[in-house]
Amino acid sequence: MSFRTATAIDYVEDVAPGSGALPPRAWYAASDAKSFSLNGSWRLRVSPTADAEDDSFAAEGYDATGWAEVTVPGHWVLQGEGAFGLPIYTNHLYPFPVDPPHVPTENPTGDHIRVFDLPEDWPSDGGAVIRFDGVESCARVWLNGTDIGEFKGSRLPHEFAVGHLLKPSGNVLAVRVHQWSAGSYLEDQDQWWLPGIFRDVTLLHRPAGSALDFFVHASYDHVTGEGTLRVDSDVDGRVSVPALDIDVETGETVTVRVEPWTAETPKLYDGVLVTAGERVPLRIGFRTVELVDGLIKVNGKAILFKGVNRHEWHPEKGRALDLETMREDVLLMKRHNLNAVRTSHYPPHPAFLDLCDEYGLWVIDECDLETHGFTEQAWRDNPVDDDRWTPALLDRAERMVERDKNHPSVVIWSLGNEAGTGRGLTAMAEWIHGRDSSRLVHYEGDWNCRDTDVYSRMYANHAEVEQIGQELDGGTHKRRELPFILCEYGHAMGNGPGGIADYQELFEKYERLQGGFIWEWIDHGVTHPELGFAYGGDFGEELHDGNFVCDGLIFPDRQPSPGLLEFKKVIEPVSIEGTDGAVRVTNKQDFADLSAFAFEWSYQVDGESVESGSLPVPALAPGESADVKLPEPPADHGDGETQWTVRALLAADTAWGPKGHEVAWGQVPVTARTLPSVAATNGPVAGDGVITLGPASFDARTGALRTIGGIEVSGLRLDVWRATTDNDDGAEWLTGVRTSDQWRKYGLHRMRHRLAAVELDDDALTVRSRVAPAAWEFGLAAVYRWTSDGSRLKLTVSVGPEGEWPVALPRLGVRFGLTRADAVTWYGGGPGEGYPDTKAASRVGRWESTVDGLQTPYLRPQENGARADVRWAELGGLRVEGDPEFFLTARRWTTEQLDAATHLTDLTPGETVWVNLDHALHGIGTGSCGPGVLPQYQLHAEPVEFSFVFSEIPDVS
Repeated sequence: MSFRTATAIDYVEDVAPGSGALPPRAWYAASDAKSFSLNGSWRLRVSPTADAEDDSFAAEGYDATGWAEVTVPGHWVLQGEGAFGLPIYTNHLYPFPVDPPHVPTENPTGDHIRVFDLPEDWPSDGGAVIRFDGVESCARVWLNGTDIGEFKGSRLPHEFAVGHLLKPSGNVLAVRVHQWSAGSYLEDQDQWWLPGIFRDVTLLHRPAGSALDFFVHASYDHVTGEGTLRVDSDVDGRVSVPALDIDVETGETVTVRVEPWTAETPKLYDGVLVTAGERVPLRIGFRTVELVDGLIKVNGKAILFKGVNRHEWHPEKGRALDLETMREDVLLMKRHNLNAVRTSHYPPHPAFLDLCDEYGLWVIDECDLETHGFTEQAWRDNPVDDDRWTPALLDRAERMVERDKNHPSVVIWSLGNEAGTGRGLTAMAEWIHGRDSSRLVHYEGDWNCRDTDVYSRMYANHAEVEQIGQELDGGTHKRRELPFILCEYGHAMGNGPGGIADYQELFEKYERLQGGFIWEWIDHGVTHPELGFAYGGDFGEELHDGNFVCDGLIFPDRQPSPGLLEFKKVIEPVSIEGTDGAVRVTNKQDFADLSAFAFEWSYQVDGESVESGSLPVPALAPGESADVKLPEPPADHGDGETQWTVRALLAADTAWGPKGHEVAWGQVPVTARTLPSVAATNGPVAGDGVITLGPASFDARTGALRTIGGIEVSGLRLDVWRATTDNDDGAEWLTGVRTSDQWRKYGLHRMRHRLAAVELDDDALTVRSRVAPAAWEFGLAAVYRWTSDGSRLKLTVSVGPEGEWPVALPRLGVRFGLTRADAVTWYGGGPGEGYPDTKAASRVGRWESTVDGLQTPYLRPQENGARADVRWAELGGLRVEGDPEFFLTARRWTTEQLDAATHLTDLTPGETVWVNLDHALHGIGTGSCGPGVLPQYQLHAEPVEFSFVFSEIPDVS
């Protein structure tokens, strides 16, 4: 009989980073040394506890044929249709008791086995290492029955020397992975908890004299135009860069004229490091990052981050991303004008940084560290202020820096995220500063900037950001001398983010404000057979944070959301604004001139282009502006509304976009539209239960509109409610008050309509009503005045508040139903949705869609799909013209059904299309995590009048 002792699994709760792994070193994808991928099909057994099984599975000859098969890289909870457990989502709460360093006995543990033969051409000399690029959260490794070590640090590489253990065939690689470990306390990032071997596993041959660690120092002097190169290497060798005629020994410094690397002009030079046993390709970018005069400067110029926080995510594979998915992300970012990425909240797969080097993105590389859950106990026992944990923190910092130090795209190191403050963070900062003086150090939680080179904040509201820009924010002397970035802002959860154009104005106005990073890149929806995409709580988690994991600029299938299109417009690299007979073109780039762009103009009449051509724009230097004369407008355009549209396009194919790709645009109004008018020449006629007025019929008792010509219309009345957005449902950052809670408290979702009078005059039908919520004395007096000229019908709505209104209105307009409607044509803002504080990307033109095409598929259904500044719209056989412009929404379900849905699959199209014509909408804001709606975008109950003209569209079939 044998007894298992506790010491067999002590490493799981050991605060030390691990044992047996080789020192961290620079990562490179390939060299002339052999490598062999161990990715693919592995055998898996999942046990409920860390000690449920002994380690006999690691021995040679163990029979695992009855085990399941899973794919590595991968997460076992995303394979096997739930047979191996399920994902867990929490934002910051630990899904286990906070009892550091202890973790639950219920600790899902995956035993993995991969049996492999060495390739026939595998060299017989030299050594070998096995590299694990990412395993969550703790792993113990055996090769051919020999225990070679264990490690923590899920998003960091670990290498083990195994050359002495390899044999030509039948090698058994066994890896025991624990979901929970002491390391889990350092990995409380806002994401799904997903155990498994989720990055590559690679066997690397290490010939005698092969490269170990090396550091490429490649700086740039913007005054002389020269680059200085030195490659420090643990193993002596030579470095050559043929394009620069460089051939020097490692450790030797050489200075030559070069083209610098920037995110706008990512010039890379191909080189090679040659040691006695290996040739390692190098991609060298010359650039210098400095803190000068209180600003982050690259190559002598202050830069403006137009960035995004990026979690690694795939809806089916979780954090197991392949190269093409990573490339797709980078290309989407470049094509939407982003220039920077913060790798929230861990180092990404290293291949992603290769892509940032190649295509050009500034990178804040963030350490795999977050202890956010300790906020629940006022940071008591926080590991970053406990000396016992400092070796683990330093190990994570070292593994990040050593792995990624040769990437020119990485300009700032970040210590981690939302981990409070403490001595461990100071130790990390000191080590990084000592190891790499060529980059800056960031950590948002260090508001006094004791350890950091940048003053960084999350979700500071516009007013505070402006104060910081004006240097009126106070703080320590050191902080007041540092540049400021918003490492997170513009929370892109659901419909939004709102107000980002207002942030960008501040960034461009104040030199100290060097931009920010939208939270975040992608919705972390998990592909689900019944729900479409699942979010927190959909897997039966006892503790979860719902759809807070769905807060990205792209949907899980990587389709851009309206938020990404809005951000693209807000941060466009060229500004195009109207002047008298000309456009003022401004180059908003930091380094490149405008020679890469071609400019085109078009002249629109009532939204349709009647003429177009090219516009000669000089190759303006960064920051320069020029007034460029427009052609003479076409003479014959009648009395329609006219405008110029000027676009900046790629003049030639680039690495990231094709010729003709649009990077910026602007519109210049010329003549205003003629507002619709209807002479009241037809009066209402009372009949048997019906009132007729021109082409329309009304219910004689209620005054409700029934038909316009042959078009049935139902339920037309004043509407103030919208299905609440994630931002409406968020607690406003300063007050902690949820807008939607206030709306529901005061009954705006259940307004009652009291008919006061139906009045027939010689030239008008007037319906008077009061719209108010139960239980409260305030309300709205609504007067509907109908007139007609015989063929067209005009509705004038007059609204007056009664009593003291305690809250803003969600919307203000009319809603009605049409029994047949599919195609929609409109003249106004488009082609996508727009709200008062999210319509920078809404371009005035003539657009077409289906009703279904108007919907935005936010993972949690909510208010969506409004088209802004609409002059007229046609749908369901009706033409509607507005005075003034209006917001248009049309959908196959009611607002109430939309409001009640939790997933898109809850929405069942009905026979009626419900149309909203809104005079005004409350803004969107970023209240889901950040400031609410700015005052200028709030909708308050005030006296207002607006009108619509309805007419039946002739059937030309």
